[in-house]
Amino acid sequence: MRIIAAMSGGVDSAVAAARAAEAGHDVTGIHLALSRNPASYRSGARGCCTIEDANDARRAADVIGIPFYVWDLSERFHDDVVVDFMDEYAAGRTPNPCLRCNEKIKFAAVLERALALGYDAVATGHYAQLRTGPDGTVEMHRAVDDGKDQSYVLGVLDQHQLAHSVFPLGGSTKTEVRAEAAARGLLVADKPDSHDICFVADGDNAGWLREKLGDRAPNRGGAIVDVDSGEELGRHEGTYGFTIGQRKGLRIGRPAPDGKPRFVLDIEPVTGTVTVGGRERLAVHRLSATSPRWCGTPPARLDGTVQLRAHGSELPASVAVVGDRVEVELHEPAYGVAPGQAAVLYDGTRVVGSATIAATA
Repeated sequence: MRIIAAMSGGVDSAVAAARAAEAGHDVTGIHLALSRNPASYRSGARGCCTIEDANDARRAADVIGIPFYVWDLSERFHDDVVVDFMDEYAAGRTPNPCLRCNEKIKFAAVLERALALGYDAVATGHYAQLRTGPDGTVEMHRAVDDGKDQSYVLGVLDQHQLAHSVFPLGGSTKTEVRAEAAARGLLVADKPDSHDICFVADGDNAGWLREKLGDRAPNRGGAIVDVDSGEELGRHEGTYGFTIGQRKGLRIGRPAPDGKPRFVLDIEPVTGTVTVGGRERLAVHRLSATSPRWCGTPPARLDGTVQLRAHGSELPASVAVVGDRVEVELHEPAYGVAPGQAAVLYDGTRVVGSATIAATA
């Protein structure tokens, strides 16, 4: 096959490209320029938007012996990922920009261009496995390395995208991948993983949103109110600095009436009110999600599991699908679930699909 290998500049994508080339495919490496001014997003080798990362990717391609190009997708990344991130926080929701980037950029824009150029597939360094199902469809399953499994952020991929995707690392552990990179002479073998949002330069989401939203911010501050007593416990500078379940950084100026820690329970962007309460108030037993994306045929009902965070545990759940709404009943409570997050559905290790959480109960 002719394969485009998306190379972020990290160890995973470098080894994925090397494995694709070693398997006999005609591989071309590409690095995505996601900002016209990389320094405006992040400095240092911590993400996938820096000049250092582009140079690391180019050196890896040279070692592997494959052609290498930089594709400028900065405008589409800004429109589809960055603006979406700002809009969601402004509306009091909690988005997942990495999931949106996979959906809109890596497996839409990149795949679209690759197919137009005559390539057959896109290979990435994601940890997930593809298998052929009994009905001939392409199934996506969890990676063998539970600690690195990335099927959650890939749950937005549809059957067309999966049919043109290659995940060479799904059957390996991270330790094995780093050892292989070193054996291949790839200088990124020991490069640290990135855990922060790539376009937030210093990891300060609230500060970044304050600067970028400007006059579009839904409020300039408001009250932090205790859910039980109704007392105002403090003030804040903008609801976009909070997410459901947050405990740290609340800047509560006075102790809660019962002296216990407080967590964010609700965010009201219109009035600017942030409601806080005890952890027990965060328990979620049911959730309703919208805008589903299915990896295969949508199920009418499913008794499986749901994952609510990229690095969270899966929970047993019963799922009913009615049109474009997904109703999930959890068999055990989840905590700190926020509207805007993704609920990714599984049948065993198989990813069924993903939907955006709209409401919880």
